[in-house]
Amino acid sequence: MTDAHSAPPLPDHLSIDPRSPHHVAAVFEHDIGIRLNDKDRFDVEEYCISEGWVKVPAGKTLDRKGKPLLIKLKGKVEAFYR
Repeated sequence: MTDAHSAPPLPDHLSIDPRSPHHVAAVFEHDIGIRLNDKDRFDVEEYCISEGWVKVPAGKTLDRKGKPLLIKLKGKVEAFYR
């Protein structure tokens, strides 16, 4: 299990895309969990706790650069270390 004291604090806005300004590599060294409206989500690409949204892939649809097309889901967002 991950020691919560050795892990960096979870940011308010985080993205898994390394090209994003909201990507924090140190956070991804640990296992992260995301809850949207009290339900665990395993397909989250980006989240913002203060604005209350997550971005998830929209099926198998790809954008023109070959990345998954993302949709924004709104609700109560919680991020935590597993």
